Amino acid sequence: MSSPTKRRDMDFMKLMMSDYKVETINDDMQEFFVEFHGPKNSPYQDGVWKLKVEIPDAYPFKSPSIGFVNKIYHPNIDEPSGTICLDVINQRWSPMYDLINVFEVFLPQLLLYPNASDPMNADAADLMLKDPAAYEQKVREYCEKYAKPEDIGATQEESSTDDDDDEDEDEDEDDGASEDDYASSDDGIAGEPDP
Repeated sequence: MSSPTKRRDMDFMKLMMSDYKVETINDDMQEFFVEFHGPKNSPYQDGVWKLKVEIPDAYPFKSPSIGFVNKIYHPNIDEPSGTICLDVINQRWSPMYDLINVFEVFLPQLLLYPNASDPMNADAADLMLKDPAAYEQKVREYCEKYAKPEDIGATQEESSTDDDDDEDEDEDEDDGASEDDYASSDDGIAGEPDP
């Protein structure tokens, strides 16, 4: 049986060689960002999110920590922090799972089939139960405002305004200006090296 370090490295390389865009933080295979697209035939299908992944030393015996960096409207995802409430990652993780499972199976299933009975975003859960059409509309509004491809590296406020749609170069100059917009514990915006 291979060591946890070899398994972590192998799973990381499989993710790197897949169709997902992966960006390491300080060239570390234990902390990185993954670009994730919403599943087709869902209100999330036009959204693109950056997810921060942290791999613990005990991986694969302990689950990875995964959170959304840009905003998403979903009953099982905390809006300010991006923390995900998903049993298969949080409580029922197994060494049989790997990072590819997370991005190809678990997260798409979470977006396709939200669990309103165990919410991290009570407003989203309530809206989903009371008015599914209004819930889907709000999901699409969030995708348009916070989860366009150009939002992955741009500031959230700048890139979500209608005035800036044609001014991508101006957005790039202001990278990192809206870190205070989020209550997450992320160390910084992708692409900026730590001092």
